[in-house]
Amino acid sequence: MDNEIKAWFYDILNAIVEIESFFEDTPKTFTSYQNDLRTRRAVERNIEIIGEALSRILKQDETIAVTNSRKIVDTRNRIIHGYDSVSDEVIWGIAIKHLPILKTEVEALLGE
Repeated sequence: MDNEIKAWFYDILNAIVEIESFFEDTPKTFTSYQNDLRTRRAVERNIEIIGEALSRILKQDETIAVTNSRKIVDTRNRIIHGYDSVSDEVIWGIAIKHLPILKTEVEALLGE
């Protein structure tokens, strides 16, 4: 794997780990998430980073298989360009359901 692609995968992994850290000292509930503006914005920002890194990876090597890669990039674009239509429920669902899968895939691709 190209070093640039590895660096982008590490960016993705670091963003996921950072999102996980936001819930270490608070209940991992939707209500808690929804009531904390800073956490919501920080999670959205990290999802933007994940989507941008994945977009760069796919442009460099479209054979790399990551589950829902197009949806991840589309979500990044929606957060950035359609900020007024971003749903807390959708972002929460991504954080809870999809990021653990992505983390496992990225760790496997990096051989960790």
